[in-house]
Amino acid sequence: MRYTSSAIETLIEEFAKLPGIGRKTAQRLAMHILQEHSGEVEKLSRALLEVKERVIHCSVCQNVTDLGKDPCRICSSASRDRTVICVVESPTDVLAFEKTAQYRGMYHVLHGVISPLDGIGPDDIRIRQLLSRLSPDEGGSVKEIIMALSPTVEGETTVLYISRLLKPLGVEVTKIARGIPVGAELEFIDEATLSRALEGRSVL
Repeated sequence: MRYTSSAIETLIEEFAKLPGIGRKTAQRLAMHILQEHSGEVEKLSRALLEVKERVIHCSVCQNVTDLGKDPCRICSSASRDRTVICVVESPTDVLAFEKTAQYRGMYHVLHGVISPLDGIGPDDIRIRQLLSRLSPDEGGSVKEIIMALSPTVEGETTVLYISRLLKPLGVEVTKIARGIPVGAELEFIDEATLSRALEGRSVL
């Protein structure tokens, strides 16, 4: 069913483009926006525009940060262990690990995984930036790389590819333990399971 208002229909179509949002949910969101006061809708629209205008990738770890705050808060912290880098797929995975309050090392966000079926190769994700952090010019302080990618076929392929690149560099490469169900996404794993997976990591 299409609405008699083209403006509402356009809004529904835009909401439906978001991940995990079907047409029915898009309709409910559009109706909610319609019923909100103009001031609240303006705040939402400003927030959406600011995300695109102000958010950048940290030049060190590739996580998201605000314009003018590069390196990010984690990379700038003097209390973090700079000898360990945890490699994750997306910024949401960083949030998942930070919620455990157990990990105090650094991160590297790949912004994807190798997936030939989707046309995503090694050059399409932030592997080169990870390797540059391990160069002698950077001081060679990194002792361990923790591969913390979701246990999917694409995630395992990426782990294998990166671990082969890192092997000649003399850095220990470990992988988080498999208390995590195969095919699960890290961002949906509870803090206790994620902490145990991190503690029980194995050498690759």
